[in-house]
Amino acid sequence: EYIIRVQRGISAENSWQIVRRYSDFDLLNNSLQIAGLSLPLPPKKLIGNMDREFIAERQKGLQNYLNVITTNHILSNCELVKKFLDPNNYSANYTEIALQQVSMFFRSEPKWEVVEPLKDIGWRIRKKYFLMKIKNQPKERLVLSWADLGPDKYLSDKDFQCLIKFLPSCLHPYIYRVTFATANESSALLIRTFNEKGTLKDLIYKAKPKDPFLKKYCNPKKIQGLELQQIKTYGRQILEVLKFLHDKGFPYGHLHASNVMLDGDTCRLLDLENSLLGLPSFYRSYFTQFRKINTLESVDVHCFGHLLYEMTYGRPPDSVPVDSFPPAPSMAVVAVLESTLSCDACKNGMPTVSRLLQMPLFSDVLLTTSEKPQFKIPTKLKEALRIAKECIEKRLIEEQKQIHQHRRLTRAQSHHGSEEERKKRKILARKKSKRSAIENSEEHSAKYSNSNNSAGSGASSPLTSPSSPTPPSTAVEHAPF
Repeated sequence: EYIIRVQRGISAENSWQIVRRYSDFDLLNNSLQIAGLSLPLPPKKLIGNMDREFIAERQKGLQNYLNVITTNHILSNCELVKKFLDPNNYSANYTEIALQQVSMFFRSEPKWEVVEPLKDIGWRIRKKYFLMKIKNQPKERLVLSWADLGPDKYLSDKDFQCLIKFLPSCLHPYIYRVTFATANESSALLIRTFNEKGTLKDLIYKAKPKDPFLKKYCNPKKIQGLELQQIKTYGRQILEVLKFLHDKGFPYGHLHASNVMLDGDTCRLLDLENSLLGLPSFYRSYFTQFRKINTLESVDVHCFGHLLYEMTYGRPPDSVPVDSFPPAPSMAVVAVLESTLSCDACKNGMPTVSRLLQMPLFSDVLLTTSEKPQFKIPTKLKEALRIAKECIEKRLIEEQKQIHQHRRLTRAQSHHGSEEERKKRKILARKKSKRSAIENSEEHSAKYSNSNNSAGSGASSPLTSPSSPTPPSTAVEHAPF
């Protein structure tokens, strides 16, 4: 048995221990094979598997295995890994919960019918999808999505339910139409038309929309970016709809390639309900590291950088910020990437969507659409959205502040405990002890001299010999294990 200490976030108080056998690791690894990755699980051993040296070696191997999984953005967010590391918080069967909610909904709306669950097509654990049909239109396929509330749900129940039901009235050439939407105090349910071609991410990764998320995107067989004209057109369309939402005061914060539906040559934004539900962004673990990305508008711009990188290179960046960019179809692409993903951009802040639209990559793109946007939010609900947006940003800023302080403290401790620093402190301690010894020696010499002078003048003071200088105290440093 192996004890694993797990910590969520930066606080050591938010940690726990779990006990796992090698067979548990093996079971997890078999389940993750769907991702198509070669994961470094140490091999099985039947004889001599209780030897002390072997156990120590295997412990290192299992630690490396966990490191690889938890640093992979997609794997670390999947339900299999969450349940393995945090069984207490992820023990519920969310598909069963979703089915119960959907069944309750069908009692009041009997015209809809479930065809099949679309198992694990998304990355969220608490968001489930079902293929649907209308009873009197059996050939038309729709997708129902169900999700419960997230940590950033700040709208009142009444305002939340009103805004969810308001989404089908939103018309925009670059927003994917919602056919039906409803909500209760704990979750929301939306129905959209099923698109056989899938999302922008499906196009980039050449994936089948109905396949599980891990299978589609973890390890693509062929890595290839899009054509320059596609990058320009899709990028411009996405920026246009982001500007529209920003101007309307509607918080988004959930841009990524799986939330962009492809309808012919037109990109249409998905999942406007996510910010109303208070769900965390796909890229949250990235932008919480940078204190200048502290508004939902700047979050959208940073996420657009991730999306543009994927469109250009056919894969996500290895890490963010990006120090240098591989060759791109145009320097105009690199200019936009640098303004959203580079060290300077992350440190100094994001440009606005309007500024990106003026950049050479997008400024000469002609958009032809006759559809007029319609999205009239009542004044009362606009105010509720504004307050909720401020609360979401306030929580983000607080989390960024805590991460920044933790990072500074860790750096200071690392610096203080480094070999070089220890040597410096030892040298200073020696110098101090030598200085102390010299001062003591001089002090006793002075006393001896005074004593002789007193004797010469007839004083009856006893003769005192100088005492030995005090030996320097030695501080033994215990290096942390």
